[in-house]
Amino acid sequence: MKLPQPLLAGRLLRRYQRFFAEVELEDGRVVTAHTPNTGSMQQCAVAGHRVLLSPSRNPARKLAYTWELVEVNGHWVDVNTQRANRVVEEALRTGQIGTFAGGTVRPEFPWGASRFDFLVERQAERTLLEVKNVTLCCADAVACFPDAVTERGQKHLRELLQAKGEGWRTAVLFLVQRGEAEAFTPADAIDPEYGRLLRAAVAGGVEALACRTLVTPAEVTIDRELALIL
Repeated sequence: MKLPQPLLAGRLLRRYQRFFAEVELEDGRVVTAHTPNTGSMQQCAVAGHRVLLSPSRNPARKLAYTWELVEVNGHWVDVNTQRANRVVEEALRTGQIGTFAGGTVRPEFPWGASRFDFLVERQAERTLLEVKNVTLCCADAVACFPDAVTERGQKHLRELLQAKGEGWRTAVLFLVQRGEAEAFTPADAIDPEYGRLLRAAVAGGVEALACRTLVTPAEVTIDRELALIL
């Protein structure tokens, strides 16, 4: 998926009040950028890290910049969680995720009292798919989720398991934004209940897969699938 252009380079000074980031641009100006990420952003929201911002084309917008990427351990990381589903949707529609290749894609599919990120239909098979954006590494080359306790994420796993019991194919896809990652595992030290539920869901037939992205200042695309450590 193409990123907005142009992107302006700078250094992160601080992230505060969740949705604000103070950044010193290369020309010395200090600006406040919108942070489209509700997570803790451990390892990403670190003062001194290189960042890339997109300028807004809307003169009436309160904040003129949006924080898009941050450099961590020599790799660009996409911190804009609003883009994760669009990256996955593009990959689904172009057949880049093999297990779902050839299917039709419907975003934001209502199920019961909830809504899953995607319904993927292929012949007689219907798959409920939930996507989780991953920006944290818990060990060298091992990405993990979540970066904070997520009751919403726990609820999604329970619902995927319930839907599986009702005859649906169900899956959770962890979109790993860390270029050094070679594997994925649940972040048990941060949210042990999520880890327990993920293992229970997989044992009950819910599919889990982790796909690493390739992030550049120009675009974010699916790179390859990673090993799961459960």
